[in-house]
Amino acid sequence: MKLQADRIEGQNAIARHGPGGVLVNGVEHRSSVIVPWRGPVLPWPVANYVDLTPSHFETLVALAPELVVFGSGTRIRFPQPLWIRALIERRIGVETMDTAAACRTYNVLLAEGRSVVTALIFEPVP
Repeated sequence: MKLQADRIEGQNAIARHGPGGVLVNGVEHRSSVIVPWRGPVLPWPVANYVDLTPSHFETLVALAPELVVFGSGTRIRFPQPLWIRALIERRIGVETMDTAAACRTYNVLLAEGRSVVTALIFEPVP
């Protein structure tokens, strides 16, 4: 039985994820990353949750998604309202979860045909 959804050409499905990164379209990303539903996967210059600023989330606005899935690292930590203000003002939804859950949720929304972006924090492994 086939358990994997069909991948539509041009979409960025997450094939694998773990504590050290994600695999998207055969390319491994080992640091924080922005994965849009289409287009290039982008580095996200965030080493730790405490480093976040509003400018990190403003980067997501330019992608014009309907929804952002924010993966806050190994545990769930919600963004401060100031950080996501630009998204809220443009009526872009924001969902927050740990990074592993964000990867899974992103793939489900992608399979539904949604214009979704996931912003994932991968903290350095000690």
